[in-house]
Amino acid sequence: MLKRKIQTVIHEYLTSDSNKVLVIDGARQIGKSYIIRYEGERLFSNYIELNMVEDKKADRIFENVKDVQDFYFKVSLVAGNKMHKKEDTLIFIDEIQAYPDLLTLLKFLKDDDKYNYIVSGSQLGIALNETLSKPGGRMRKVRMYPMDFEEFLWANGVGEDAISTIAEHFQAREALDEGSHNFIMDLFRKFLLVGGLPDAVNAYVSSRNLVEVRKVHEEIHSLYKEDCSQYDKEHKLVIRRVYDLIPSNLENKKKRVQINDISGKRGKCTADYKEEFEYVINSGIGLEVKAISNPRFPLADSEKKSLLKLYLNDVGLLTNILFRYNAKAVLDDLPSINLGSVYENVVASELAAHGYTLCYYDSKKNGEVDFLVDNYDTLSTMPVEVKSGKDSSEHSSLDKFLATPDYHIQNALVLDNKRGIRQDGKTTYMPVYYIMFLQPSTPDAVII
Repeated sequence: MLKRKIQTVIHEYLTSDSNKVLVIDGARQIGKSYIIRYEGERLFSNYIELNMVEDKKADRIFENVKDVQDFYFKVSLVAGNKMHKKEDTLIFIDEIQAYPDLLTLLKFLKDDDKYNYIVSGSQLGIALNETLSKPGGRMRKVRMYPMDFEEFLWANGVGEDAISTIAEHFQAREALDEGSHNFIMDLFRKFLLVGGLPDAVNAYVSSRNLVEVRKVHEEIHSLYKEDCSQYDKEHKLVIRRVYDLIPSNLENKKKRVQINDISGKRGKCTADYKEEFEYVINSGIGLEVKAISNPRFPLADSEKKSLLKLYLNDVGLLTNILFRYNAKAVLDDLPSINLGSVYENVVASELAAHGYTLCYYDSKKNGEVDFLVDNYDTLSTMPVEVKSGKDSSEHSSLDKFLATPDYHIQNALVLDNKRGIRQDGKTTYMPVYYIMFLQPSTPDAVII
């Protein structure tokens, strides 16, 4: 079994007496159902799993549930022998977005308090928009992502003690010894090829065969594109086009979405494709990075520009599209191959998985900086640059950004593939794999 960080969240919820229903949101094929099923079957003697997508394709039993009692009746039709006391019964409603009205029903199910519930879904942002009455304070929504690099290390047998030691080096801003660096960097490059989709990771761990891994990537990439095409007739072709253009956009110098390429018509703007972008982002298959020209802490208060970057939700899908079976391009850091988009994609997915809102800096005067994150220790914005090439010290846009006094920047981070860690003014240079430890501050307690 692949160990996942969200397992702790699920376990704590299922062993608590929360007054909310936990809803795990995220793209398809990232392991939501598996990890919920694992914890549910382990903790409850009566575990009931209801998949609404499968129901919609078959008998549509849950399509027009009227109220709480009607829901109980429908559950009893398929799993009545498992509906016992609350303390030993868990009902897992999977892919709830197939019937958006069930999201409204969650509040009443929780108020009735007859059973325990947990819910998952993809495209939940879209489903909530289609729901007239939101479940309000009775729902806790947690976003799940593909496996991050630390979880990939776990899957490859790297122990907690080793990761803790690496984390101590990160905190102390110290480099690993050369052998340890080479070992972790080798796994990081393999992570660029495999990515964090659980089926792909399992294929790699069991076979070490890139061909088998790519079969998984092809299946899931096709599934995502098929999902795009199942949206309403007015938007489905444009949604598919937006998704298909992500890799080619990332190969451009600025990597941002090229609006004119979507329909081939000039004069269009980001707002013209609002619903299409929302689908790609809310379904979890694309990661949105918003442009900010005048950053201030916290970034939520900064003015957003209409310029947008989209990354794929999984770096393995990207390297499959760009390099297919040519592992050498990634594993050997070939000078002739530009891996900038690949390194940026993996950093975007790591930051998102760790709870950051993704932003980047864009200025006609100063240029672009790859990412901006909130630094709550210094109460300032921290720029993050990602370098895949040999000379990580060349970053004129970052230099101009740091030299702007109005931004009040305290520190900056440059991630590269070198072993050493060094400080140059406000800028810290460190190996890219240390991104697995960069996350918003979450102290155990704050005494006031």
